[in-house]
Amino acid sequence: MVDRTGSRDVGTMTLRVHRVTWEAPGVVSVDLRDPDGGVLPRAEPGAHLDLQLPGGLVRQYSLCGDPADDRVYRIGVLEVAGGRGSGFVHGALRPGQLVTVGGPRNNFSFDPADSYVFVAGGIGVTPLLPMVREAARAGRPWTLHYCVRSAARAPFLEELSALPGGEVVLHASAEGTRLSVERLLAEPRDGVLVYCCGPERLMTAVEVAAAHWPAGSARFEWFVPRSDARAAAGEDGDAPVEVVCARAGITVPVPPDVSILDALAGQGVDVPCSCQQGICGTCETRVIEGEPDHRDSILTEAERAAGKTMMVCVSRARSPRLVLDL
Repeated sequence: MVDRTGSRDVGTMTLRVHRVTWEAPGVVSVDLRDPDGGVLPRAEPGAHLDLQLPGGLVRQYSLCGDPADDRVYRIGVLEVAGGRGSGFVHGALRPGQLVTVGGPRNNFSFDPADSYVFVAGGIGVTPLLPMVREAARAGRPWTLHYCVRSAARAPFLEELSALPGGEVVLHASAEGTRLSVERLLAEPRDGVLVYCCGPERLMTAVEVAAAHWPAGSARFEWFVPRSDARAAAGEDGDAPVEVVCARAGITVPVPPDVSILDALAGQGVDVPCSCQQGICGTCETRVIEGEPDHRDSILTEAERAAGKTMMVCVSRARSPRLVLDL
């Protein structure tokens, strides 16, 4: 189970852009350091930063550097057509500039295992790179199945291939090699964890192919909300819900067309938030009573069934009343 203890109170830091490096067509890495050369808070493999950009824009970027290096945070950014965040990073961010970041926080924790299977699609390799490095450092066997259009468009390939104790298997669609996740995951293996990040189509295929593996064997990092979560969030006919803020001692009515997060803010109950899409985990809130209707892309099936926390930016309620630890 993912441990996100304390993830909401990470605060912000001002960091200096130390280096911007071309990694592959359309991909740069950005090294961030403390302006005074200080030590940075520990970032475990799988963690991400909230990068605050001009105009109040906030974007989440996975850390892809070495977790053992406490002086540098490195992010990898794919330039997306029309993307304001990636457009700023590629077009305007330069060494020497100061930026504000939130984090690091982690919804994609790297847990001990006998061995690892990593499945990456394109820029989805970024949160996996520190995990591969950590597996190599721990002497655990690993295999990375890296799905790209071509070898020339695979960021960090040389760096990954140099890591010991495992193998990088490149699947380049333009060069006639494609990954069969059904074949890869046909036989469950005890003691093996599968970590996957990439386009939704790839992650859904891995999720389906690993359904017969022991519960919790496959772990995912979603860069955008899952399509089933988006469909649930767009449903008509949501019932109103009454939200009780246990610590504040107030009750907030939430109409059908208003998110719990917005309704709370309207009554002066501020919950830290960032993506407002159910993918960053910033607004995760403990549930004291009631049954959440989970519409995020973070919680595992076991966590959803337990109903102990919820992402109030997108999730609703199956019960007419929720009591939250707010």
